[in-house]
Amino acid sequence: MRLGYFTMPVHPMQRPWVETLHEDREAIILADKLGFYDAFIGEHLTDACENVTNSLLFHATLINDTKQIKLASGTCNLSQIHPVVIAANCAMFDHLAQGRFIMGVSAGALTSDAEALGILDEDRNKMFAEAIDVILAIWEREAPYKIDLPNNRFKVSTERTQAFDLGVGIMPKPFQKPRPEIVGTVVAPFSPGVVLMGKRDFHPLSANFLLAKHMKSHWQNYAKGKAEVGEKAKVEDWRVARTIFVADDDKTALAYGREDANSPYRFYFSQMRGKMKRGGRLYVFKSHKEQPDEEITHDFVMDHCVIHGTVNKVVDQILKMREEIGDFGELVYAGMDWVDEKLGRRSMQLMAEEVMPRVNAAIAKSDAAE
Repeated sequence: MRLGYFTMPVHPMQRPWVETLHEDREAIILADKLGFYDAFIGEHLTDACENVTNSLLFHATLINDTKQIKLASGTCNLSQIHPVVIAANCAMFDHLAQGRFIMGVSAGALTSDAEALGILDEDRNKMFAEAIDVILAIWEREAPYKIDLPNNRFKVSTERTQAFDLGVGIMPKPFQKPRPEIVGTVVAPFSPGVVLMGKRDFHPLSANFLLAKHMKSHWQNYAKGKAEVGEKAKVEDWRVARTIFVADDDKTALAYGREDANSPYRFYFSQMRGKMKRGGRLYVFKSHKEQPDEEITHDFVMDHCVIHGTVNKVVDQILKMREEIGDFGELVYAGMDWVDEKLGRRSMQLMAEEVMPRVNAAIAKSDAAE
């Protein structure tokens, strides 16, 4: 099982922007040194707490300061930018990173972004589907492209203005062939979109703020999509994100990961619960569809969404979750604000150097016994 990293990020809005950007960079540089496989970072235009506005721009600052970690958009919000721009920029980034790029995609969920861009009343999921079709067509075809897909608002061609002898009218293709890995974040239980991901060989990343019990449905739907195109789903293609804090002692683990008023984990889930409630999406935290909204308290969310403890306790919780949802290829560690930088760094170190080796040893032992 690989170890990955994901951050939205979420910081207290009073912190200086230059400070939080530096902190987010330091976390990914540390992840690279510790052997994390990849690092996803989100992007939002109108959120003072989730304050990376462009994941590709942010990751470009990390190419020369990291050695092996794959840099992943988490996500490119495809309803917000014309697909020609995204296709060209992602292709260039892939060359700059020499293939250390994963293209995370979504429609863009933040409604204030949509309002600011004048697309609040648009079907952004449809825009997303149309955009990804055009991006793939650009990478698959040669100039002048002449992309005019049925029921797709984006028509792309350079036929009228081409001058191939001068290089005019030709769009770049990615470094990786035929294209970078494409990953979609999955939030909703039983998401039907995961079936389509399976059909198109996009890979699912189950969100860290979804109750673990529902993530099994993501794998089932992904495998269904694969089967519908005559292929078998590969466990290594499924990423599962979890919110985890590892400490050297139980007292620190409980305080920083759960109980302390200044806990970044408490702050993160107060943000997430508030935003989900505001958007009518509290269902992501529910244990069953009919569960009343009033039961989805802050403590309920913390109890079900945060793994915290010493190394052995965290190992046990991860293995218990794996028994519940089945095997998966990558455990994605959710990055928090560094209220205490020393504890934030130590948790990542313990996760990489002690938790994951023990998890993988237990998995290997279990597989050998079967």
